[in-house]
Amino acid sequence: MPSVAPIQLIRSSEANPEWQYLDDLVAIEEPLEIRIGYGSSQHRQQKSLAVTMRTPNHDFELATGFLFTEGIIQDFTQINSIKYCSDQGKQAHANNIVRVELQPTVVVNWQQLDRNFYMTSSCGVCGKASIEAIAQNCPVLSPPRPILSTAILHELPKRLHQQQAVFQHTGGLHAAGLFNTEGQLHCIREDVGRHNAVDKVIGASILQNNPLNNTILLVSGRLSFELVQKALMAGIPILVAIGAPSSLAIQLAQQFQMTLIGFLRNNHFNIYAGHERIYISENYFVS
Repeated sequence: MPSVAPIQLIRSSEANPEWQYLDDLVAIEEPLEIRIGYGSSQHRQQKSLAVTMRTPNHDFELATGFLFTEGIIQDFTQINSIKYCSDQGKQAHANNIVRVELQPTVVVNWQQLDRNFYMTSSCGVCGKASIEAIAQNCPVLSPPRPILSTAILHELPKRLHQQQAVFQHTGGLHAAGLFNTEGQLHCIREDVGRHNAVDKVIGASILQNNPLNNTILLVSGRLSFELVQKALMAGIPILVAIGAPSSLAIQLAQQFQMTLIGFLRNNHFNIYAGHERIYISENYFVS
């Protein structure tokens, strides 16, 4: 499925006040409905969990990451299959509905899922009644020992930007990148929604059974409570953003001993929690 669409636009500027008719590309935004099939082999049931506005592509990863960060599944072995499905035979919706079939042994605790599962591309909906609910599901993070140098940290935004293929054409997407402690980019996903990009990255790692306990997650926008929640659920110890964190994001990171870094740009960054995992390298800046 394409991630961009061609459009025609009209431009004017102070230097050139005449109308200019130009061809351009914009990021595609379409709804994705996430459904699950669950229950015993004899009594299978279906439930629609979420509708999110997303950029098409990597939809199975998005669905997997969403189920994982919401605590519905704990690993990829609990998924029997993932497929697109149509709604009442309407083929136009065939690629906008994903059904995840869970193993019959998976027990879904609907009482814990006390959130309204409607999301938009611009912001998530914090669906937990309290922070205590997160504590019941998130794994223990790796010990807060120095594992990431300041020199490598400063390199991460450039390495992420170099791989933002769709952003280069549209300028209209968020990105999430998963790095190791040596600064190697393992996975990058783009989406009109920052929460979707994070779910896609986490989902890709879950489907490949890759551990996340020694990784760094870099997001291109700001840091919200929901992004910290998703990273905690995945066991990611270091969360970094180009933009600013919210107060609740900082409180959550501090409570669960996550390293939280914001404003990573122009050879500068702020550490809001967990500075113990970062060490100042001899070669502070990398050319």
